[in-house]
Amino acid sequence: MKNRVKKHLPNAITCANLFSGCVGIVLAFKGELIAAAYAIFLSAIFDFFDGLASRVLKSFSGIGKDLDSLADMVSFGVLPAVIMYQLFLEAHQIEKVSPWLNFIAFLIPVFSALRLAKFNTDTRQAENFIGLPTPANAILIASFPIILSHHNQFYSPYLLNPYVLLCLVIIMCSLLVAEMPMMSLKFKTSDFNENIYRYLLLLFSAILILFFKFAAVPVVIFIYIVLSVVQFKFTGEPIINSPKNSAKAGK
Repeated sequence: MKNRVKKHLPNAITCANLFSGCVGIVLAFKGELIAAAYAIFLSAIFDFFDGLASRVLKSFSGIGKDLDSLADMVSFGVLPAVIMYQLFLEAHQIEKVSPWLNFIAFLIPVFSALRLAKFNTDTRQAENFIGLPTPANAILIASFPIILSHHNQFYSPYLLNPYVLLCLVIIMCSLLVAEMPMMSLKFKTSDFNENIYRYLLLLFSAILILFFKFAAVPVVIFIYIVLSVVQFKFTGEPIINSPKNSAKAGK
């Protein structure tokens, strides 16, 4: 009985991630973007704990890795795309252009699928990532409706501008599949020097979120990208790792 729980617990948490993503899609199509955004955050929590559970319980499997990617495709690919699509609909509609332009939002799950497929076959990503992880991209999109709900007058000219949204989609899709090394938040040791960039990211994130709340999320993602570039490009730290069983490792 104990071994069965140990074997299936990580997958059960992954299924909770998928369930949350499905509920979020329904909420997003109903126009309840704040609730849909929170569904992404909830999915991200489940995504973190399924990986943690699999590492702690040493319960790795091929089906767990594939199930994880399928769940992430829904929660961090389709759901944020529906939120972005709804933002396109709320934005100023360009005559004869917007009915087609709005569907650009669904490039996000297309490139998320490419990102996840690449992650599952790329042995270089056993410890770190190449390209922006799908949860980070989804959290960035989830922050937009929440930011608008608190600072609508200031941010709506930007986040509800179809041209800005188009640029955001292009940038995010490019980052998902870019050959850009990105650090993971897995702490294998407590050594400060080895984890200095992770500590810096957590420190900056805590300070910014404390003062600016959800408005800080885009800045936090930008800092994450910058610190990753600094870590791998300027310090010479290698991205290539020995192939390992990376089920539930992250995306």
